[in-house]
Amino acid sequence: MHSTEGELGGLRVHKLSKDGPLDSGPAVSYYVGTLGTHTEIKRVAEERVTLPCHHQLGLPEKDTLDIEWLLTDNEGNQKVVITYSSHHVYSNLTEEQKGRVAFASNFLAGDASLQIEPLKPSDEGRYTCKVKNSGRYVWSHVTLKVLVRPSKPKCELEGELTEGSDLTLQCESASGTKPIVYDWQRVREKEGEDEHLPPRSRIDYNNPGRVLLQNLTMSSSGLYQCTAGNEAGKESCVVRVTVQHVQSIGMIAGAVTGMVAGALLTFLLVWLLIRRKDKERYEEEERPNEIREDAEAPKARLVKPSSSSSGSRSSRSGSSSTRSTANSASRSQRTLSTEAAPQPGLATHAYSLVGPAGRGSEPKKVHHATLTKAEPHPA
Repeated sequence: MHSTEGELGGLRVHKLSKDGPLDSGPAVSYYVGTLGTHTEIKRVAEERVTLPCHHQLGLPEKDTLDIEWLLTDNEGNQKVVITYSSHHVYSNLTEEQKGRVAFASNFLAGDASLQIEPLKPSDEGRYTCKVKNSGRYVWSHVTLKVLVRPSKPKCELEGELTEGSDLTLQCESASGTKPIVYDWQRVREKEGEDEHLPPRSRIDYNNPGRVLLQNLTMSSSGLYQCTAGNEAGKESCVVRVTVQHVQSIGMIAGAVTGMVAGALLTFLLVWLLIRRKDKERYEEEERPNEIREDAEAPKARLVKPSSSSSGSRSSRSGSSSTRSTANSASRSQRTLSTEAAPQPGLATHAYSLVGPAGRGSEPKKVHHATLTKAEPHPA
C-alpha cells in the first residue's frame, strides 16, 4: 500500500490505494475538507465492508451525543439507515438490509463506523455519517461502489468442423460489472503444444468474446479456454475443437447413404411382391364372373327322340310344312292374278282357288287339280 498527498480546490487530499488485484483487499481513497472527510471504496459483492466514521465529540459529554447514517442511492433518493440518540439505537433498515447493517465498533468511544456484511449490489451509493455533540458537528462522506464478478461464461462454437472451413469461438458472461474483458487462449494438453491461437485467427474488437479461426487444419484441433474478467475477478469456460478430415466425412456420408438406399430398395421389393400377390388373388376371384364377347355359344346336345316326342315333333313338322305350302300357294295366286290381268285386245282366262279357306283354320295342301278355269269376260 502507498499513499499520496495533494491539494484539491484548497482542500488537503490524502489517498490510499492497494497494489495488486482488488480481491486481495479494499481500494480506498479519501480527502479531508472543511465539510469532513470524503472516502471512495470499491468492494466485491458478498464480501464485508466497513465505512469509516471517527470522532472525539462523545468523550467529554456522552449524554448529548447523536450519530446518524444517511444513504443516497444512485437515483438521488435519501434515507436514514441507522441512528443513535438518547442512549438508544434506532434503525430504519429494509428487509434486505436487516441482519447485514450495524455499527462496527464502540461508537461512544469515538468509532461510529458502519459495517455491511455480506455486501449486495443494492448497497451501492453515497453514505454520510453525521456526529453531533454540544453544538459541534463532524461529517464523514463515503462513496461505496459494489463490484460484481463476471458470471461463468458460456463457450459456444459456430461453423463447420471440417478442414478448410472457418469456425467462430463465442464466449459471453450473462452478468458482471462492466467493462468485462474476454481472453481466448489454447490449453496445453501435451508437451510442446502452443498456448497461442492458430496463426490465421481474428478477434472481433466490436465483440471481444468472438474469435474467428480461418482455414481450419488438423492441427487446429484441441482445447480452447475463454476467460472473462473485470475489477472484481475472473471466470472461465473451455470448449473442445475437433477438426474432421474431409475424406473421412465423405466415407461416413457414403456409408450412411448406402444403408438408407438399401433399406429403401428392400422395402420397395417387399411392397411389389405383396402387390403382385394381391393382384393374382383378385384375378382368380373375378375370373368366373367374366363374360367374353367373342366366346362361342354352347353347343346343343343331341338326345335320342322317344316315340311320344317323335309324334309331336312330326305333327309340328307337318304343320310347318302345311303353313309353308299355303304361303307358296298364296304367292302363286298373286303371281297368277298379275299375269291374268286383262290386256287390251287379248282374251284373258281367270283362275281361282276352289275349296274352303277359313281365316282361322289351318291351311290345307293345295293341288293343281283344284284349280278350275274361269269363264272369260267380254273385254
